[in-house]
Amino acid sequence: FQVITGGHYDVDCRLEDPDGIVLYKEMKKQYDSFTFTASRNGTYKFCFSNEFSTFTHKTVYFDFQVGEDPPLFPSENRVTALTQMESACVSIHEALKSVIDYQTHFRLREAQGRSRAEDLNTRVAYWSIGEAIILLVVSVGQVFLLKSFFSDKRTTTNRVGS
Repeated sequence: FQVITGGHYDVDCRLEDPDGIVLYKEMKKQYDSFTFTASRNGTYKFCFSNEFSTFTHKTVYFDFQVGEDPPLFPSENRVTALTQMESACVSIHEALKSVIDYQTHFRLREAQGRSRAEDLNTRVAYWSIGEAIILLVVSVGQVFLLKSFFSDKRTTTNRVGS
């Protein structure tokens, strides 16, 4: 799993077997990998917790790889050696699986970067709106202040007659 967005990019993670026995438990991890062989059939539960950081929402990417890959060639389990074409296909297949892992990694990094950029864009927009409002208020205030300097105030005097 890997935390893509939110807070300090960390979550709590827990994995339980069908009997409720905790197989994996980590606190405040940004990413991790856990491999195990299921000892029995049933429903395994996993939970990502954001309990320590309730104000920020988080997005978590997780990937399951269940079981072994099926053989590339049905006769791959044979005793005889692979032909040169078959061994080249197997090595290409392994290289392509590695490429898929790299692509997933870079897609996650791109999603993190996009999230940060959108957050920064939102903050800049709010800051700009605030500055525009302050500029408008100051401008209107200056106009009224200058207007008060040049306005002719007429005072009325009352004479008390003798």
